[in-house]
Amino acid sequence: MEAVVPHEITTELTQILANLVLGDNKIRSNAEQAVNDRLAQTPDLYLLALAQFSIAADTEVMRSFSLVLLRRLLFRTAPGQQPGEGRLTLYDQLPAHALTTLERLLLHSLSHEPLDAVRRKTVDTVCDLANNSMSRGRPWHALQAQTFTMTQTGEAGFRECAYRLFSGCPNLVMDLQTDAVLTVFRKGLQDSQSVEVRLAALRASVSYLTACDQHQLSHSLSLLYPMLDTLPSLPNIHLKSFLSSLTPLCSSHPNLFVPHMNALLSFLRGLIMPSVDSGPTPTVAKPFPGTSSSFTFPPGGPDTSRTPDDSDEVTEDEEKESVRKAALEFMVSLTEAKPTLAKRSEGWTAAMVRASLEGMGELPEDTLDSWLETDPSEDAQDENYPHVYEQSLDRVACALGGKAVLPPAFQYIPSMLANYDWRLRHAGLMAIAAIAEGTSKVMQMELGKVVDLVTPMFKDAHPRVRYAACQCVGQLCTDLEEIIQDRYHEQLFAALIPTLEAPESRVHSHAAAALINFCEGVERDTLVPYLDPIVERLLKMLNPGAEDGKVVKGYVQEQAITTLAMVADASEATFAKHYSSIMPLLLNVLRNANSSDHYKLRAKAMECAGLIAIAVGRNVFRPDANTLIELLIKIQNSPVDPSDTMLPNFLIATWAKICQALGTEFEPFLPVVMPPLLNAASAKADVSIYDDEDEVGEMREGWETISMDGQIVGIRTSTIDEKCQAFDTLVVYCATLGGRFAPYLTQSLELSLPALKFYFHDGVREAASRLIPSLFTCGKQSGTLTSQMVAASFLQLIHSIRAETDPSFLSSLYRALADGLRVVGIPALTPDLQAALIEATKHQLQTLADKRKRRAESPEDDREELALLEEVEEFALEDMEKLLKMLDGQHPLLVAVSSVRDLGFNQWDSEEERDSDG
Repeated sequence: MEAVVPHEITTELTQILANLVLGDNKIRSNAEQAVNDRLAQTPDLYLLALAQFSIAADTEVMRSFSLVLLRRLLFRTAPGQQPGEGRLTLYDQLPAHALTTLERLLLHSLSHEPLDAVRRKTVDTVCDLANNSMSRGRPWHALQAQTFTMTQTGEAGFRECAYRLFSGCPNLVMDLQTDAVLTVFRKGLQDSQSVEVRLAALRASVSYLTACDQHQLSHSLSLLYPMLDTLPSLPNIHLKSFLSSLTPLCSSHPNLFVPHMNALLSFLRGLIMPSVDSGPTPTVAKPFPGTSSSFTFPPGGPDTSRTPDDSDEVTEDEEKESVRKAALEFMVSLTEAKPTLAKRSEGWTAAMVRASLEGMGELPEDTLDSWLETDPSEDAQDENYPHVYEQSLDRVACALGGKAVLPPAFQYIPSMLANYDWRLRHAGLMAIAAIAEGTSKVMQMELGKVVDLVTPMFKDAHPRVRYAACQCVGQLCTDLEEIIQDRYHEQLFAALIPTLEAPESRVHSHAAAALINFCEGVERDTLVPYLDPIVERLLKMLNPGAEDGKVVKGYVQEQAITTLAMVADASEATFAKHYSSIMPLLLNVLRNANSSDHYKLRAKAMECAGLIAIAVGRNVFRPDANTLIELLIKIQNSPVDPSDTMLPNFLIATWAKICQALGTEFEPFLPVVMPPLLNAASAKADVSIYDDEDEVGEMREGWETISMDGQIVGIRTSTIDEKCQAFDTLVVYCATLGGRFAPYLTQSLELSLPALKFYFHDGVREAASRLIPSLFTCGKQSGTLTSQMVAASFLQLIHSIRAETDPSFLSSLYRALADGLRVVGIPALTPDLQAALIEATKHQLQTLADKRKRRAESPEDDREELALLEEVEEFALEDMEKLLKMLDGQHPLLVAVSSVRDLGFNQWDSEEERDSDG
């Protein structure tokens, strides 16, 4: 193909690309700068040169590299843009003739590239170009024609790329006759020569069905038959990819699978179940797991049973396992998307439940010694734990509820708990924990039987089973909070308290962790009779001078301190009798735990000291208050170790707890705590804008991404989490100290008003909305609140109300405004402000009315989700109504509020459907 750019450009680009792939950082950095410079000056020449290079380069590596680079650069933000111009890319700066030439070069690469690997890179680049061109109104008819032609070629590699194009750019076929499209896809799905072609055609079919409108979809239902027919004849090495490619369609269009449920169950059940399935309980089919299926001699010698094909057997087992997980994921995804479909398909739920239970029992054997010695937070064995099966069981339970899941689960769980194999007993307990959340409404009716099954397991001979019993009880205490604590506290305490003295560190520390979950839902009077034996055992865990002379593991001390804190919090003033035993230990930790391996222990000790101070009250705490405060000041003023990421959060939180404990006596310490607190509250979001998803993969740890205004935005979560905590702490200080917080009123208000629009973190906005009326109270008590402060605050709240799209935070904004008016009086809302508030409220009422009308026109939407959404809106309408009544008990907009409320969905066709999640 003749050159489209001058020879000197090609020569220069060849050198730049060669330098980009070198290992020398300096040379590569200079080459990157050269690319940026050339693109800033003549983007069309260098982008076309890259496309030409993808055809003309001698080596596979350089042709591939030029295609990858072209794809990334085309839609990179163009240099030199001014704020407010909108995001323009290099593509948007290319003249029409350059775009035409670029398209022609890429089509040439598609049809002439000899190597499959490079041609797939061309496909990726072409799909990006086609999708972006079409979204800008530029069709690419030549690509459409060439792709259809490629489906007819004799070479499988070209046919595969054709279907890859349809998959990556479904718009190529969306305006064509449905029958013609289906014919082409069927041909690819039935390709007898190439599995790769069939897989690409399957992915293309999924993309097409996902992109179809309702009319097209109704005429494309028959495509499911050849799509599913690709599965049965596949070997395991390919089956996983086919199942994984189909799974997104389960989530987006579950109704497509309705006619196929029986056939799917027949096929998938064989993939997710053990190869032999002859018993009523898991593993009966293979009574001695971990043993060889055939007799070998001599026994006991190393590798005597290995044959040259053993590695092939391992690979085959791995392939079978990956297929098993892919098949289960397919079934679970379909179940989550359409629970009623799973419930109506006999055997579907039972198959998923049993397969999950089977998988949960497949723990590695003979790893107990290393498990016992490992810190739970650093447990490498955790990678071998069958998380997929446990999570699948949890997801199925949440999707289907107790009526559907508990019967098949408890068909197997009791016999698992009685099994000779510790792994099955472990799996039975973890299964109860996994299903508790989703089945809680029904499980609570049979909770006594569940407790009777679980509590004997605390005496099991195997440490990992006792560990699982702790996990199970802890999870039950969370998912059936208050119910299990109220009804069965005697049985649970009788199991947990002795386990605090288990000989294994991992077991007794996990029992302490389970107590935390228990205490979160327990009444104080229920806990008090057990307080002495609990504290006695926790102190024994904490104190390194144990009777047996063993050194207590760090994670055990950390857990003991955390549990003591929660027990103190739950038992309140009753904890005072244990204060003198515990506070000196905590102060000692804060004095001495300064090395890096004790940072977590120190942080937990801070938290515990603060919670105990609140629990026992200022009179008990006062003698130690100055000592604790001096230690915290010393820690706060010590050189910062960047590796101690916990310290800033725990310091802020502990200062807040001490403030709550001391009340107004905390005022003298405000000059110490407020500077770092205000600094944290004023932190700007640390964000990065990514041009494409490829860059997101290179993100650092501690960052998250959100999509905002069509761009991918990376946010450093630690910064905004500290900001949120700082605002929560300001609320505590202001509410606790009242008028004594006045020296910081102005600064706090200046931070709070803009924080109402801090969209990166809902917690910051919520805390800011609570802080504003609290600052009004502070200012009124101290005489420092000015009319300008009040007016500016109300104006910002009203602007935020008008702009808000989240009904949950809208409710908070109306509450903040109402609470502020209660402090300063209705007259503070001037006529102009009142008019602006009414206009903002009218706007929100119209928005809510429009949303509810649209929902009424879409009866297919998830009813439960709609009910939850409208429940949140009801809170907003309620707070809006309260504010309007404050202004005028007969306000005209009250009628509009009632009218919007009447538009709500809020009705269920039958009580049976409403309760089906139970």
